[in-house]
Order: sequence, then structure tokens, then C-alpha cells
Amino acid sequence: LVALYVNAGTLTTISTYSLPAAPLALTIAPNNAFLYVSTIGGIYVYSIASTGKLILGNSAAAISSDPAQAMQVDATDSWLIEAVSGSAGVFAIPINPATGVPTSTTEQTRVLPASTIQQLTISPDNTYVFVAMGSGGTAAVPFTSANANPFGTVSTVAPVNSAGSALSVAVDPSDRLLYIGETAATAGSNSGGLRVFVFSTLTEVSGSPYATSGLAPYSILPEAGGTYVYVANRQINGSSSGVIAGYTVSASNSTYSLSALGSTFSAGTQTVALAEDNTKNFIFAANNGGSPDLTGYVFDTTNAGYLDTVISSSTGTDPVQASAIAAAH
Repeated sequence: LVALYVNAGTLTTISTYSLPAAPLALTIAPNNAFLYVSTIGGIYVYSIASTGKLILGNSAAAISSDPAQAMQVDATDSWLIEAVSGSAGVFAIPINPATGVPTSTTEQTRVLPASTIQQLTISPDNTYVFVAMGSGGTAAVPFTSANANPFGTVSTVAPVNSAGSALSVAVDPSDRLLYIGETAATAGSNSGGLRVFVFSTLTEVSGSPYATSGLAPYSILPEAGGTYVYVANRQINGSSSGVIAGYTVSASNSTYSLSALGSTFSAGTQTVALAEDNTKNFIFAANNGGSPDLTGYVFDTTNAGYLDTVISSSTGTDPVQASAIAAAH
């Protein structure tokens, strides 16, 4: 686990931390006070100091034995929502916003229709949890943080192509649109697709799915302003190189559409995750295959929405196999 500080395009390593087992996922609580790290041996919590350094909490014990493939803290900082690949369920761990540790040993559960967990997200308005479940599609789970069991009745968005697989999911910052990244969703040799739905009705917009210029859309990042959305493809046809596709989001009388930017943006090898820093000036890509482990971008000053590479860095002794990235809000 590596903690990094970025200032004016310069990347500084704050510290590195040994984990008790191989990492699977990361998430930072909305209050920026706690980092949760999922490993194959369970989930650990770290408090985040003002310097950015991490302090292992809960007496260095796991707060859950679940090897969560995906997780996120809700907007009230009161629930850690997680899902375990191979287990057909989404789980809610009640946590204390002041300490970051669970308030109960009982996890709340909602059964999902599939067990291949790829990714999850909580909508910014804190009313839905969405879980990308591979060939099982994407689960939409109503969420109410005030309830003892916060989950409602599950519905499912099936893949647009029966041969396809839902790999990623995101909701834009203003709760206008739901995005799902799927394989085998568009025509051509790079058949990855970005599906777009009106969030309030979960109806797919005209023109969706949009081609992502790659095979496997592993991560979706709606930028904070809501004008652009970016998709990281783990690889492209005939190569293990990752590529990032970007789109302009347009709205007219509540009718939404996307327009692909005139260029894609190179990353490293096997790009798997995207994050935007809290200054909203940088976007970062984690590359599982390295070359480099971490790529950082700023927004181009001439071509709106375009990304310019300003950071290309290793995050340890190769092979690092970077698998997740999280940035302070």
C-alpha cells in the first residue's frame, strides 16, 4: 500500500505500508478521515492524518473477514458497503463516523442474482447501490441509510449483448446519469461499450452503448463538474496496452447524449482504475501491468476535455501489479 502526495504536478511518496495479505480494493470515506483496504484476508481500516500518513486502526485487526472485491462508504459515513466475488450478496457494515470501526459485528445483507462481482458504487444522493456482476449484468439496489437493513428490493440491468459482461459502474456527480461499462457491447474489433441510463428512471438514452475504443472498460470516471466522463479500457485489440476514452455530456430539456472526444489517451499496460484528486486538477490511472504503474493527467488548456500526461511513475519494485486507487475527496 502506497500513500502519495501530488503538488503542482510533482508526485511525492508519503509512505509505504505492508499489508497482511494481497490487496483487492480501496475506498476513502467521504469525510476523508478513513481509508478502507480490502485484502484476501479481510478488510482493514486506517485513519488518515493531516499529513496524509496512515495509521492502522482497530488494534491492527480486520474489521471484517470478507475479501471484498469492491466497496464504498455511504454519504453519511455510517455504512461500509461491500461485495465479495463468489458470494451472491451485497453487504453493509455499520461503522462509527468518528472512529471508522464497526458499531456491530452483524452485517446486513441483500442477495444478488449473480456472484461474479466486478465493481460497486453508491449514487451521490445515497439512494442506490449499483453492482457490476459480469455476465450477470448490473444490480440496482435501493438504499436507505437510516434503516436497520439499508437495502431494498434488487432489480437487474442485463448486459446489452448476451455474450457481454458488466465490468464497471458509476453515477455522475449530479445524479443525472448511470454509466455501465460492458464487454461485447458495440461492433468492431474493440467492442467495449459505455451504456448510459437516466438515473431517475433507469431508462437507456438514445445512442447508448457508446464505443470505448477498447475491449474491457474496467473503470468509469465522471469528472466532478459533470461535463465529461472517462472510461479506462484494460486493453485494446491485439495489445495489452490500456487506453482512456473521453466523452462530452450534453443535456437538452432533460434529454441526454454523449459525444466522443476527438482523441483517446494512452495509459500503461492493463489499465484497471481511475481517480480524480480533490483539487479537481488531476486524473490518475492505475495500470496493473505497469509501464508505468501510475499515470497522472491534467486537463488540456486548448482542447476541452482532453488529457495531458504529466506524471508517469512507478509505485514500488516491479512487478507491482497495481489493482486499485483512491483519492481524497
